[in-house]
Amino acid sequence: MTLRKRSEPQSRPSFVSTQVTEARRYYLDLNPSPTPGIVVVCGGCERLRPEYVVQRSTYPFFAIEFVAEGEGTLELTGRTYRLRPGMTFAYGPGAAHVIRNEPARPMLKYYVDFAGRAAEQLLGKSPLRAWRAVQLSAPQEVADLFELLQREGASESRFGAQICAALVPVLMMKISERAIAYGVAEPRALDSYQRAKRTIEQNFVSLRSAEEAARACHLDPAYLSRLFQRFAHTTPYRFIMKLKMNRATQLLIDERMLVKEAAAALDFGDVFHFSRSFKRVYGVSPQRFVRQAHSGTT
Repeated sequence: MTLRKRSEPQSRPSFVSTQVTEARRYYLDLNPSPTPGIVVVCGGCERLRPEYVVQRSTYPFFAIEFVAEGEGTLELTGRTYRLRPGMTFAYGPGAAHVIRNEPARPMLKYYVDFAGRAAEQLLGKSPLRAWRAVQLSAPQEVADLFELLQREGASESRFGAQICAALVPVLMMKISERAIAYGVAEPRALDSYQRAKRTIEQNFVSLRSAEEAARACHLDPAYLSRLFQRFAHTTPYRFIMKLKMNRATQLLIDERMLVKEAAAALDFGDVFHFSRSFKRVYGVSPQRFVRQAHSGTT
């Protein structure tokens, strides 16, 4: 990932590190007033200098950080974590922390700082509660949300701050959905799952069963099933069907295919199997789905 060269305001906040080679940052409300909800203070994306070290005994706001590239270490309220891509962690008032970069593999990390009376409650219901770090099974989904925060925070829209405030709970829900407790997931198993997931996403149209998916992934079917149950809380077959049905809605509405044409395009043996699978996922038949879409009802 390429970042623009750092461009700081003259009144750069003291809590923002200068130990970076490149950065994209946004500032929304550096002196937030008490609010029952959430207000985003600032955020950004930073590529760290090899010698980067940040040591704080506390922090004025609540913060969530996400490692996109590189490696490092984190000492957070008495626990030590090895940072690697796909890890996220939180800290805030009273949370002592030390973040060190691995000089040979400098980190690229996102962050968002926020305040408000709802912030502590939001974190308290998440896997990051009590100031913990977790690994994510689908890190790109979280990176995409940080990029959306970046776009909205840096935009000139009068709704930018409100959109960012609304995105923080969404970010937390996504982290909760994809979190794996630190030390539980062996890197090799997680890598196998992520490779298998990518393979299925690239080939789902031609896959008809979990066994076919396992062959495409060069994995034992039972092992593939365990990986999906562990990291995605679903089965490979259900994952395939969800991808097929998502594509089916596009074919039926955007490309205006007939039901039998969509079934053939998604490699279903017959239209009845396709219709049953569609209803199992969405609760309505594809015919009814098309009628509702064209009439504007739900």
